[in-house]
Parts: sequence; C-alpha cells; structure tokens
Amino acid sequence: MVSNCDAFSSFSTNDMNKAKEFYGEVLGLKYNENRLGLLELDPEHCSVLIYPKEDHMPADFTVLNFYVTDIEKQVEELSQKGVEFEKYDGKIKTNEKGIHRGIDTPAIAWFKDPAGNILSLIEQKN
Repeated sequence: MVSNCDAFSSFSTNDMNKAKEFYGEVLGLKYNENRLGLLELDPEHCSVLIYPKEDHMPADFTVLNFYVTDIEKQVEELSQKGVEFEKYDGKIKTNEKGIHRGIDTPAIAWFKDPAGNILSLIEQKN
C-alpha cells in the first residue's frame, strides 16, 4: 500500500528559465532548484516539481490550483503583471475578468503558465 507516504505532483515545461521567472517573479512563489536542476515550488508548504521536457505538450486540464481569499484582488494583481485569464462561454462561463462564479462552487479563474500549463485561482473564504 502507498498510504502514509510522501507524495508530490509534477508537470513539465519547455523552458525552465521562463518557468523560474513566471513562478518566482510573477506569481511570487519561493522555489528551490534541486540537484537535478528541477524546480521545487514553495517546498515548505507544498510538493510540486517542474521538470524540463523538450517535446512538452501542455495538458488540457488544470495541473495546479492556488487557494486565495480574495479572487478579485488576485486576478487584478496578476493581470497587472501580464497574466491573461482564460475566458469561457460554455457550460462553465466566466465574466470579463475571467472569473467563474458558480451557484454551488467557489469562484475560480484559470490562466496559463509560459509553457501552456493550465493553473487556477480558487477563492476560499476564511
């Protein structure tokens, strides 16, 4: 069994330098570059590893979610840093800022990193 074991999530990028800049400077996350040259995002709080892959193909689903207490504020701050939020007009519909507000779900906004990986902000009130 794998219960009670250490686990981590990982996904790829096609440009480690752009990933360092985006996750470190734009999103403001601390990261370590481990002995293999892989990025460990915010290693004190979560376990996410980003690795290089020349033939990287971004997933068509969300690979990483961030809880925030004020989604409007976070979307505004990241938009000012050049982050473009996804706009959806189907079953999941977003407003002009890229925020989806469901009836029975928390507010959520999706965006992509430089490699095209889909990330999200999810509002979680304290």
